[in-house]
Amino acid sequence: MDILQRLARFLDRPLFPWKKLIIGFSLAQYLFEGFLGWRQYRVLQRTKPPKVLELEVSQEVYDKSQAYGRAKAKFGMVSALYGQIQNIAFYQFDVLPKLWSWTGSLLLKFAPARFTGEISHSIVFVLAFIVIQQFLSLPTNIYHHFVLEEKFGFNKQTPKLFITDMIKSNLLAVAFVPPILSAFLAIIKKTGDRFFFYLWVFAAGLQVFMITIYPVAILPLFNKLSPLKEGKLKTSIEALAGKLKFPLHELHVIDGSKRSAHSNAYFFGMPWKKHIVLFDTLIEKSETEEVVAVLAHELGHWKLGHTSRLFVISQVHFFYIFSLFSLFINNRSLYADFGFTKTHPIIIGFLLFSDVLGPMDTVIKLLMNILSRKYEFQADAFANNLGYNAELARSLIKLQIQNLSTMEADWMFASYHFSHPILSERLKALNWVPTQKVETKEAEKGDEAAVVTGRDEL
Repeated sequence: MDILQRLARFLDRPLFPWKKLIIGFSLAQYLFEGFLGWRQYRVLQRTKPPKVLELEVSQEVYDKSQAYGRAKAKFGMVSALYGQIQNIAFYQFDVLPKLWSWTGSLLLKFAPARFTGEISHSIVFVLAFIVIQQFLSLPTNIYHHFVLEEKFGFNKQTPKLFITDMIKSNLLAVAFVPPILSAFLAIIKKTGDRFFFYLWVFAAGLQVFMITIYPVAILPLFNKLSPLKEGKLKTSIEALAGKLKFPLHELHVIDGSKRSAHSNAYFFGMPWKKHIVLFDTLIEKSETEEVVAVLAHELGHWKLGHTSRLFVISQVHFFYIFSLFSLFINNRSLYADFGFTKTHPIIIGFLLFSDVLGPMDTVIKLLMNILSRKYEFQADAFANNLGYNAELARSLIKLQIQNLSTMEADWMFASYHFSHPILSERLKALNWVPTQKVETKEAEKGDEAAVVTGRDEL
C-alpha cells in the first residue's frame, strides 16, 4: 500500500501535461493502426488465392472475398479517422466538464434534493454520455449495416428492427447503469484506500450474475431461442457431449437470420449446467457432421480448460485495472488538465484513467490475441483427435467461402488484430489434403451465396 501511495503522489505533479500526453498516445496508436491497415490493404490487392486454397476456392469467390476485405478496410480507415476527430474534439473543447456541469444543472432543476449528490449526478452523466456516443456513432453504424453489409448480401436487418434494437439497448442501459454504477461508486467511497480489492470482488460477482441472467432476461429481448428438434443432429451432439462429459442441459436454435446471414455456435451457463446455442443459419448451410465438428472445436475449448483460464485471466485483468486506478483517483493534476479544477468526480477520474491506460491495454490486447490463436490451434487439434479432421476442414472452408472472410493476412496486421489464425494456417495445422472443391449448400442449390461465420472465424 505504501508503494502505491508513494507512486500516486509522484504521478500527481502540478502542471503536468496529461491532456497532451493522452492525445499523443491516441494519435500514435491511430497512426500505428493506420500503418498496419495499409500493410493489410496491399495483401487484399492480390489476385490469386494462396496455394493451400487453390483447389477449394474458385477465382470468383476469391475476388469477392478480396473486394469485401478492401471495402471493410476502407470503411475501417474512415471510421478510425472519424473516431479520432471525436476524441480530440472532446478533449480540446472540454466536453467532459461541460457535460458534467450541464447534467448537474438538470438535477438541481428537476430532481429532489436527495438525488443531487455525486452518485445521482454520475448516473445522469453516464446515461447522457451513452446517448451522445450512440448519436455520434449512428452514421457509421447505418453505413456499415445498410450500405457495406447490404452490398455484399450480409445484412438482414430492416430499419425498423435497427431502431427497435437501439431503443431496447438504451432501455437496458437505463435499467442496469444506475444500480451498477451506484454500487461501483459506493464501494470506492466507503472502503478507503483498499477500494480496489472490494471493487474487484464486486466485478467478479457481477460478471457471474450477468452470465446467469443474460440468456434468461436479456437475450430473449433481441432473439428467439427454440429447442433443437429431434433428429440426427441432436442425437449426434448429445452423443458428443456425453463422450466428453460436458454438462449439457439443453440445445437451442437462435433466429440469427432475422438480422444477418452470419452464423455462430456457442455455449453458456454455469459449470454444472451448460446450454449450447446454434444459429439457424449454421444448421441451414452445413451438413450434420460439419455442425458436430464445429461443436467438437467449441467443446474442445471447454475440455482443455480454455474458458476457465480466460475467466481467471479476466479477473487478473480487472484487479490490475482497479489497482492502477487507485494511483489516479485523487490525481488533481489529471483532473485539472481536463477542466475539473474545483470538483473531482470519481467517474470522471475513471474515464480519464482509462485513456491513460490505453497504451498498456494495446499491449495486453496483443498478448491476448497471441494466447487466443494458440487456443484455437489447440481446439482444432482436439476436434482432429476426435476424428473430425475432414469435417472440421470442410466446415472451416465453407464458412470462409460463405462469409467471404479474409483468406490472407499481413503478419503484423494479423498479430495485432486477429484473435483467430487465418484459414490457410489452420488447414496446414490439420494436415489437410484437398481432394475436390468444397461446395456450399447455396452453391449446390444455385441460390445466392449467403454469409456464415463462427465468431467471424471459427
